[in-house]
Amino acid sequence: MTLFSIVRHGQTDWNLHHRIQGSTDIPLNATGRAESVAAAVRLAGRRWDTIVTSPLVRAAESARIIAAELGLNDPQIVAALTERHHGAIEGLTFAERQIRFPDGVAVPGLETRRDVVDRVLVALATLAADGRAGQRVLVLSHGGIIGTLLRHVTAGDRPRHGEFIANGSVHDFRWENDQLLLTHFDTTLRSHGDRGEAAGPPVF
Repeated sequence: MTLFSIVRHGQTDWNLHHRIQGSTDIPLNATGRAESVAAAVRLAGRRWDTIVTSPLVRAAESARIIAAELGLNDPQIVAALTERHHGAIEGLTFAERQIRFPDGVAVPGLETRRDVVDRVLVALATLAADGRAGQRVLVLSHGGIIGTLLRHVTAGDRPRHGEFIANGSVHDFRWENDQLLLTHFDTTLRSHGDRGEAAGPPVF
């Protein structure tokens, strides 16, 4: 068994303005760097054996901040942990996406959730098989990746209405018998004052 804690990177300016990032490489802003430090504080009470990250700069910088705070080695880059590719809707707000590509209209270049699940599960299986039985692995990744994994392991039950995957949130999983299992959902609820939240979940 290998334990994975998957952390969403800190905030970027596109997160702040509710723009879909996907594979567009947007850096952290000052809030995002502070959120990464705060995540490290939350994680400090547990033992960690290693840290891995998506190659995108917002995740990799978050990982370096957390690794430095926790006294871990430099994060290992794992390409398959990159955010879901959103093709033609990257850079759009959710409202803009609905205008250009309303429900039922195909989005050029949009990666399917099935393809996301397949590539990320292979990456986690490889990490678990790479001499890490019994280890605790920190994973820095993205809202779209975490949300897709949660839907996969809970048969679509999480996230539930009103929940979203916050920057710096930590979701715990275990890899056992070639299967990924959820052990902790880091619940964050939208408040009525969150600008743009009602239009769609800003998890990209």
